[in-house]
Amino acid sequence: MSKLKDIVEGYRNAIIPPSKLKGVIKVVTEERKKICDQCSYHSKFHSSVRPDEHCTHCGCTLFAKQACLHCKCPIDKWTNVTPRLK
Repeated sequence: MSKLKDIVEGYRNAIIPPSKLKGVIKVVTEERKKICDQCSYHSKFHSSVRPDEHCTHCGCTLFAKQACLHCKCPIDKWTNVTPRLK
């Protein structure tokens, strides 16, 4: 269930970020994008039928994954900003 929550959070933050978190989300997303753009698992370095930019290691859409503050890169290129509260 937490994977679904991460997906929802990522898309929400990327499309309609909460006003109190807009600045943090923008900075975190930009930093993560720079890292992902250079990663060998970025879909731009592989042939894929998917039209979106995604991680070929975990399969996540980068647009949403990079905006999810609770998410972390599965190969530790970047970490979560805030822990998921249970």
